[in-house]
Amino acid sequence: MESARRPILFVSLPESGLANPLLVLAQELSRQNVPDLWFATDEPRREDVKRISVGSEVEFASLGEVVTELSAVTWDDAVYREITQSSRFKAHRAVIRQSYKPGRHEEKFRKLAAIVDEVRPALMVIDCISAFGIELAISRKIPYVLSVPFVPSNVLTAFTPFSKGYTPGDFPVPHTGLPHPMTPAQRMSNALFKWRTLAMFCTPQMGKVVAEDNRRRKGHGLGPLSPMARIEHAELVLCNSIAELDYPFDIPEKVRLVGAMVPPLPEASQDDVLSQWLDEQSSVVYVGFGTITRLTQHQVNSMVEVTRRLEGRHQVLWKLPSEQQHLLPPKESLPANLRIENWVPSQLDVLAHPNVKVFFTHGGGNGYNEGVYFGKPLVVRPLWVDCYDQAVRGRDFGISLTLDRPRDIDVDDVLDKLTRVLQTPSFHENAKRLGALQRAAGGRETAAELILGHSALAPAPA
Repeated sequence: MESARRPILFVSLPESGLANPLLVLAQELSRQNVPDLWFATDEPRREDVKRISVGSEVEFASLGEVVTELSAVTWDDAVYREITQSSRFKAHRAVIRQSYKPGRHEEKFRKLAAIVDEVRPALMVIDCISAFGIELAISRKIPYVLSVPFVPSNVLTAFTPFSKGYTPGDFPVPHTGLPHPMTPAQRMSNALFKWRTLAMFCTPQMGKVVAEDNRRRKGHGLGPLSPMARIEHAELVLCNSIAELDYPFDIPEKVRLVGAMVPPLPEASQDDVLSQWLDEQSSVVYVGFGTITRLTQHQVNSMVEVTRRLEGRHQVLWKLPSEQQHLLPPKESLPANLRIENWVPSQLDVLAHPNVKVFFTHGGGNGYNEGVYFGKPLVVRPLWVDCYDQAVRGRDFGISLTLDRPRDIDVDDVLDKLTRVLQTPSFHENAKRLGALQRAAGGRETAAELILGHSALAPAPA
């Protein structure tokens, strides 16, 4: 009987943008009563994993407590300011310096190794940022599927001049926020970004980190891995987007564009107070800046003023974390068209509601794809790294506008962008057209079919 087991082990860091698509996929396999499902992530996501067992059981496997260096939600305010600064390269460099910590990756590697020893997976499904999971799969020669919650070029474009990539040499480097095609000045900026990234790894300080990482990998039987190793070694890459939401290039056959990973809706009860409120409105602006965004007093005040100026035309539903709500003015002075929730039962239910007319977002990979999935145009306040890349694509594809001064949340700027998107039919038409393509890609059902068709899960010979 033991030889008949074909466990599937999901591996993810705890961030919502990385873990949530995999939770939807694992739940779909549970719904299909696929046996021997396991989900390895950090301890705070234990209850989320428990909730996805709707058919067969999905076992939670703990990777321990959150490691601060690997989790952007836990970074202190000084680091947050660095990674969200206006300079695209300096922000990119800050993210690498903060998260490239071989010793902390080793902690997760060892915890995952113990789980693998117990589970003995036939196949692993790993989020593309969990380098420790990818390294373990490679070292143990376990077939793995890579999960990518960004546009495909994010993981297929080289960051340095001499690295292999799958996009053309003049393609915008991830985290630059540059368009395609580019002006001569933009091409120069793009090339400089690559050279500066290479130079960053040539400093004595970073050289010590790289040497430490090489020694660590060597201890696991791994030689130096190329920047594209996670793609090259993957059996399959599941990208939660579609080709039409990225600039065109030849996408490798193993990269399958399945669209946004959306569970069956509604997720939450439609009898709750929020659903009833949405039913009663004619036009709602939904504001959700993700789990990493930390607003200042000035930015919160600006958002309140934006809402006040929309009064009489649009309602505003703002998902503002409870730990930031102390920045709000007194409740009695808030505009009547503003509804604040510290959490919504389901952001997807909100985006699916016909009375929600625009999504004001930070532009992360999930938000970009999910908003379009439901045919909602976007106004984007980019936060960091990939957000700028999604923002420029959304603008060029006619589904969004980006704030001119995103760090300030300038009232006039926000009002201008919201009004233009709300009142211009082409934004809604383009979003609906691309949303139809997203849904046709199949999402969780297509992804589940691809995984279950993998040869690693085929019955063992009698």
